[in-house]
Amino acid sequence: MNDDGEGTRRQALGRLGGAWGQGAGLCVLAGMGGYLPRDGRDNAELAKTYGVTEDWIYSRTGIRRRRILPAGQNTSDMAVEAARAALADSGTDPADLTHVLVASCAPDGLVPNTACTVERKLGLSGLVALDFNVACSGFLYGLYLTSAIVRLEPGAVVLLVAAEAMSRLCAPGDRSVNVIFGDGAGAAVVTARRGALVVEDIVVSSDGKNAGILTANGGGSRAAYASPDSRVGEDYFLRMEGREVFRLAVSRMAGVSLALLARNGLSPADVDLFVPHQANGRIIEAVGDRLGIPAARTAAYIEDVGNTSAASIPLALEQARAQGRLRPGGRVLLASFGAGFTWGAALVRVDAAAS
Repeated sequence: MNDDGEGTRRQALGRLGGAWGQGAGLCVLAGMGGYLPRDGRDNAELAKTYGVTEDWIYSRTGIRRRRILPAGQNTSDMAVEAARAALADSGTDPADLTHVLVASCAPDGLVPNTACTVERKLGLSGLVALDFNVACSGFLYGLYLTSAIVRLEPGAVVLLVAAEAMSRLCAPGDRSVNVIFGDGAGAAVVTARRGALVVEDIVVSSDGKNAGILTANGGGSRAAYASPDSRVGEDYFLRMEGREVFRLAVSRMAGVSLALLARNGLSPADVDLFVPHQANGRIIEAVGDRLGIPAARTAAYIEDVGNTSAASIPLALEQARAQGRLRPGGRVLLASFGAGFTWGAALVRVDAAAS
């Protein structure tokens, strides 16, 4: 595989081409919802903590404020709020759900999974409940999984939630991560029935050779507790080599987006709205520049919320809808990049009947 991660993957894209559009059935986002904590951490506070200026932080991140989950609340609490909003938006009775999928790299705990906790807090039981972790690529990987589910079981009603308490993974003294990450959750109800947002095509991929560039080992077998009184060390928190993450994120998101568009006979000029993972302002701008998609056709939602990892795409998509940017008949391009490393892109069509 070459440096942009698309050599072998392009061959796979060619083999898979047409699989979505030839009688495979619909994959529809029937409703969406999001949740952001009210508490926040702004640049003024961080500037004092780290001995820099507010402008220095903003120029490197595009962020002025991050939402922070208060003590006593957990990832599942945000997930449930986003889920309830998505269920209401779609007009779905929670009792009609068949699956709940939760994408998170900051779950409530190792056991039980957060999906079971969300199921319980919604007053449900008997669902297929699944957690998965591909960090910031979580929502697109989730769309990939849910698309398979609704094609296998056309009557399935899937609740897909991406929820991240990223502030809980950031060591207090680490400026490189604290100026970037925030907390939040986004959710979608996915079915095979008609709806406002139709997933036309999607591809996800990965490459583990650079996994050490972005890690958080706490609680896993690489950083297991030796005894009940073991001290929590630096390895338990998020560690990131920012420059390499920047380079790889721009390359992978642009590359997979171009490959996906090409296999659908499209170019960036055919994209009405580009919704990238809200990694930081400079990455969003650089990916747009490489694709030739201007800021006017790009959803940027990072300034007041920070990088919310897997939740960033559904939150940005929800904001775009609230702003009237999802116009009937329009085509939306989603792109993500996350630890692992993982990445993906999806094409979404706004149904002509959508308001």
